Amino acid sequence: MSYQFNRLIRYSQDLFVVWILIGATWGYFFPKVAASGSGNISTALGIVMLGMGLTITFTQLQNLRNAGTTLILGVLLQFTIMPLVGWFAATVLNLPPMLALGVILVGASPGGTASNVVTFLARGDVPLSVALTTASTLISPIITPLWIWFLASTWIDIKPLSLIMTTVQIVLLPVLLGIVIRRFWTPSNFVMEGILPLVSMSAIAWIIGTIVGLNRDKLFVTPIVIIAVILHNVLGLILGYVGAAITGKSTASCRTISIEVGMQNSGLAVALALAHFEPTAAIPGAIFSVCHNLTGSLIAAIWRKNS
Repeated sequence: MSYQFNRLIRYSQDLFVVWILIGATWGYFFPKVAASGSGNISTALGIVMLGMGLTITFTQLQNLRNAGTTLILGVLLQFTIMPLVGWFAATVLNLPPMLALGVILVGASPGGTASNVVTFLARGDVPLSVALTTASTLISPIITPLWIWFLASTWIDIKPLSLIMTTVQIVLLPVLLGIVIRRFWTPSNFVMEGILPLVSMSAIAWIIGTIVGLNRDKLFVTPIVIIAVILHNVLGLILGYVGAAITGKSTASCRTISIEVGMQNSGLAVALALAHFEPTAAIPGAIFSVCHNLTGSLIAAIWRKNS
């Protein structure tokens, strides 16, 4: 019975993209119900980040000091390629200000937790992936708001200090709390590999559904934003790989950095959009959540077969 249940959990995790699509479909066909929970998006994202913190041990944090140039390179590419490509896509495609801001919000966010799973499937360097996600998340309360202010302040009034405080509340504090809890409590494999991923996936799918519900009538008014999001995601994957390759990193490291750069914490972009701007600014983040999981799954399948 336990074996069958574990298989069911693993199977449900493999269908994460389907969860996202179900959430989006729910939000589209039941917009009033979905949108009614918009005030809890920050809480839901905080739960996801708490779960991430629970997977991080003090040993892993200490190992960040010894990760060397590959970790530094990955974080540097993460926080240069994605913000600048987001700004480039929004500018070239002449997106309306709020949608352009939404693309930049995604680009300035840290790496997404789904990248660790995709890296495993792609036969990349999983410890490096975890280190990159951890490092980019821990420094995001400073880097993310500053990039948003620098790139979007010419279009919209940006208050970086307010963005910093929100990012600390919904990202840094839950992650640190999870790390502290993990210091005194080691969850079982059932919790770590079953319950936590399912809770995180459910929360992310619910967030996507809520955003779709809030913006149902606007989703297809400017379809050019879908092109911008796809361009943003694909260029992130390509440039992340190229940036690692030209510095002589191994194939596994190149794959890992590519995935870390191209897959963002779009939930944070959505939460910041709703907390400080307009629901329209959350649309790129919602679309990116679907897009990067689809491209991530595809590229993982290709690389897995060509390992």
